[in-house]
Amino acid sequence: MEERFVDVAIIGAGTAGLNAMGQVRRAGKTFVLINGGDAGTTCARVGCMPSKALIQVAEDYHKGTHLRRYGVSGGAELKLDAPETLEYVRHIRDTLVDRVLTNSTDGLAPEVFIEDYARLLEPTLIEVGGQRIRAGAVVIATGSRPLVPEAWRAFGDRLITSDNLFELETLPASLAVIGLGVIGLELGQSLARLGVAVTGFDQLDTLGGIRDPEVLTQAKAIIGKDLPLHLGQAARIEEDGGQLRVSAGDQSVRVDQVLCCIGRVPNVEGLGLECLGLPLDRRGLPPFDNRTMQVGDLPVYIAGDVDGERPILHEAGDEGKIAGFNAARGGNTAFRRKVPIAITFCDPNLCAVGARFDELDPATTAIGQIPFAPVGRALVMGQTQGLLRLYGDKASGRLLGAEMIGAKGENLAHLLCWSITLGLTAGQMLRLPFYHPVMEEALQAALYHLYSQVDAKNSGGLLELAEIEN
Repeated sequence: MEERFVDVAIIGAGTAGLNAMGQVRRAGKTFVLINGGDAGTTCARVGCMPSKALIQVAEDYHKGTHLRRYGVSGGAELKLDAPETLEYVRHIRDTLVDRVLTNSTDGLAPEVFIEDYARLLEPTLIEVGGQRIRAGAVVIATGSRPLVPEAWRAFGDRLITSDNLFELETLPASLAVIGLGVIGLELGQSLARLGVAVTGFDQLDTLGGIRDPEVLTQAKAIIGKDLPLHLGQAARIEEDGGQLRVSAGDQSVRVDQVLCCIGRVPNVEGLGLECLGLPLDRRGLPPFDNRTMQVGDLPVYIAGDVDGERPILHEAGDEGKIAGFNAARGGNTAFRRKVPIAITFCDPNLCAVGARFDELDPATTAIGQIPFAPVGRALVMGQTQGLLRLYGDKASGRLLGAEMIGAKGENLAHLLCWSITLGLTAGQMLRLPFYHPVMEEALQAALYHLYSQVDAKNSGGLLELAEIEN
């Protein structure tokens, strides 16, 4: 079989692969983009965007049924047309997928964009679509998919995942969500607010990946108002009179369907990674450097959800850029990764930024906190539930991280992420303006609490006004 040569072969046309392609193009190198399966990024097809459309519908519907406290009557008469709701979510999803494809792969020649599954015969030799391609470098960006235990597959379409939830024609009357990480928590609460009898299970004693025990206690109490939570024990599924029975410990519930959100696995089956000559881990992945994305010392790079490092859109994009940059130049330039930020779009938001609670040394860490109840903006919004916890270095006052559950958490998390990136201290942040009344005043109050516990103080105190220079 005849071989053709390109400078870079990119396997996978999701967020990471498309960003890698952008770097290769910028370097003026030849490339081929290979994609097996559905086109469009995970975020646009089955992840961030369709879930956020469903969340928005659920939040608006939920608010409508709770308007009486404002003196607004009639909200309880709202009716949900589930098939129309799901059709709306699919419409939003399809619009976003079309935009991704239009802006990325449309216009690529068939020899450049190959829609088929690839297999590595050698580290830089690929077989795909009846041809062989020799590349100067290879980028592996094949993404991931929901993990479903083999035994559970026997339940057929009664067991669903985030990959097919949005294809439902209507909503089930009852549902168990197994796995209350970001995906399970967001979808479970939304479906509960849309009228589905949802029960949540997770073998870990946490929600949305939160590690701070104080924030977790708040999260359990708040989210538990929308759906029963059974945490800390593995769930089992069995047939029960045409329904499914889900049990964990002495807790049990009969449901119409189960939403499985227990994790994701890399799409590497059939890819031929054994030809790399490197040991593969239990998920079938080779060793790689997460600053260069290089696999061993080979001209092979890995990026995006497939590596399982930081399965978040902007991180997948960054990894694709790093991999594409190095693949196009035949190098191993190391890049500084962004400060971690994680947002669960439940209501209220669950967020974590920077260093996590269990990563810190209690002897050198100060913690500032504030419940959202006293914040004026939270009060008038009717969203007073939650807690913000800030972690700072005791000696310097430098902000290290934060975890929270609270309204507008997505906005506060970004402010905190930027502040940690810039290396700001609690004292420096308190000299910045805080408008009134805004949710950011919760951050201001937590910063005052943190500042009171650190050794380093501002020269001249917390005076916000700068002296006029002579």
